[in-house]
Parts: sequence; C-alpha cells; structure tokens
Amino acid sequence: MPKPKTLFQLTGRGYAPATLGKATLVIIDAQEEYRSGIVPLPNIDATCEEIAVLLAAARNQGSAVLHVHHLGIPGGFLDPQGSRGHYIAGLEPINGEIVVEKRLPNAFAGTDLHEHLQQIGHLDLIVCGFMTHSSISTTVRAAKDYGYRCTLVDTACATRDIPSASGVITASELHRIEMAALADNFATLVSHSRELI
Repeated sequence: MPKPKTLFQLTGRGYAPATLGKATLVIIDAQEEYRSGIVPLPNIDATCEEIAVLLAAARNQGSAVLHVHHLGIPGGFLDPQGSRGHYIAGLEPINGEIVVEKRLPNAFAGTDLHEHLQQIGHLDLIVCGFMTHSSISTTVRAAKDYGYRCTLVDTACATRDIPSASGVITASELHRIEMAALADNFATLVSHSRELI
C-alpha cells in the first residue's frame, strides 16, 4: 500500500510556509483562562514562549499583528470582566495592533476579522494560539473559505485533554491529530516559530 499523501500533495495546491515580512500574524485567544483558569493547558508556558518569539519577531520587522480575544461568560469561562479573560502576560497587544473580539470559536463569525485582513492586504496568515481543536481549527478552516493561506506553527498552538466515549483523549494526541487534519487541506504546518523568522 502506498504511503498516504495530503490532499494538498495529491491536488498540487499546497504552498510554502509564509514569512513574517509578507504575512499577518494572527494570535488567537492568548488569554489567562488557559494558563490558570478552569482549563489550564499542558505545557502552556512552552507554547507561550513560542508565541512570544513570533510576536517579538513580527514587531521587530514591522509586520502586521492581529490579536483575537474571546469574550466569554461573565463570571465563567473566559470571563470578559475578570482576570481569566485577560491576555497572558507578555502576549498583550500594543498600540497600533488590531484586536478582534469574538464570541464563537470561529474568529470570522460575527466579527470584522475579514475586513481588517482585507485592509492589511496579506493573503498569508501565520496562526497561533489556543485551542488547537476549537478556535484554531474553526478559524483556519474558515480562512480557506475566504481565500487566505494559513501557516500554522505546531509548537505555538496547544489544547487540552477531552473526554470521549472510549476514554480520555490526551491533549498531545488531540493536538497531533488536529494539526494533521489541518495540514491535509487547510494550512501549511511548520514545527517551530524560528522556521518563519
């Protein structure tokens, strides 16, 4: 049996990873909920370090940076009025960087994300943040519908353990499978932030 290929490989529609100088860095839901809230993610500190590398490089190069911020439930998950909804220290927006607020996993749904990206003018997006199987996945899949080319940084995204009918699916397994699914037909995947700098 031949070695499996991605749909990108089979159709010839794949593309090279983006570079920061010619792409918009999109950081999704880099919020305290995932560090110290009700769903702390495994290895979050290492993931935040990878995001910080991308963010610093983008700022040094004068690249476009866009932050997606989830407005959650007052007093609950991603509380917009409490500390759990705040940005993780070191990953906060600075003056001049765009912030898009969302209420659904897909950052395009009910927001002005597409309009902001159109104004910036890049078709290439470098995407990182939380959670791989939820907001990252839904946003990257939607981005293809809008004609964007996404590059995902494996170590700059993370997720959590989830229950299933057959037992717990670990965060590492869920992340690996979701990244493989996205790399099949929705995004180019690189391992580390430094590959894009």
